[in-house]
Amino acid sequence: MKTVACIVQDGFAPFEFGLACEAFGLDRSNDGVPNFDFRVVAPRPGVVMSKMGFSLNVDHDLAFAYEADLVVFCPVPRGYWSRIDPLLIDVARDAVARGAWVLSVCSGSFILGAAGVLDGRRATTHWMYSDEMAAMYPEVDIDPDVLFVQDGRIITSAGTAAGIDACLHLLRQEIGAELTNRIARRMVVPPQRDGGQAQFIDRPIPVVPSDSLAAVADWAVEHLRDDLGVDQLAARALMSPRTFARRFKAEYGATPAAWLARQRILHAQRLLERTDLSLERIADECGFGSAAVLRQNFARVLGTTPTAYRSRFSCAPAGSAAPAA
Repeated sequence: MKTVACIVQDGFAPFEFGLACEAFGLDRSNDGVPNFDFRVVAPRPGVVMSKMGFSLNVDHDLAFAYEADLVVFCPVPRGYWSRIDPLLIDVARDAVARGAWVLSVCSGSFILGAAGVLDGRRATTHWMYSDEMAAMYPEVDIDPDVLFVQDGRIITSAGTAAGIDACLHLLRQEIGAELTNRIARRMVVPPQRDGGQAQFIDRPIPVVPSDSLAAVADWAVEHLRDDLGVDQLAARALMSPRTFARRFKAEYGATPAAWLARQRILHAQRLLERTDLSLERIADECGFGSAAVLRQNFARVLGTTPTAYRSRFSCAPAGSAAPAA
């Protein structure tokens, strides 16, 4: 991925537009991160008004979007949902047809729905809009409980900050976990959030309790090679296994087993990128037990093999060992 077109139109949301600029438009070459040819485009160049009352002067029309490796669709004002600009529909269809990445943030998914490129696919949008989108586009499988959905090379995200999660998810596939983590650190956000938007639906922002399970989770990350189960983690939290599992799911949005599996995959990605350790050694370090189990989990979660992942993203000098903990 070398070129990125970010599409805005009148009524665009400044935050969601800004996060696309932050993820793909900044020069991070000093951090070893490749730069993208990032351009802001509009159906009609010139002054484009935001929904907050200020405007952008956009120089580029949609021509660049027809050749970009990634096309980002910013949120669409509610008043446009039933009358999506045909120019945007054509761009969306073209991008999908030629195999480009397509990413919508929040209500930007309504453009993809109108273009028909989500028919028969799973997708998401902001939880406040999911019922309306499902009614407008019944051929789309809307999941209102997740932060983002990838179906093929189309990524749809939930509202606002979930767009950051979607951008980082795409970057992990293009430049690897290690470089994506550097971007996340610069953005001062977690490289990957657990859970989904269901935890935010019609509820106030939760207060983290003093008896949060964060300490147990941090300990587990440092001991991934151990045989970790609910019983062991619950004992460390001084809880019964049943209570621990319920509390963990409520706090992290995933079961302990699913969360541990994801942490092990993330650690394996880092080791594949930064070391030349054998697959058996990496499997042992991450708690998978064997290279065969590591391969199974990579195929299930990432859709590739550890060897193919290393070939694409390795930045380790020959003879490098695992980094010190």
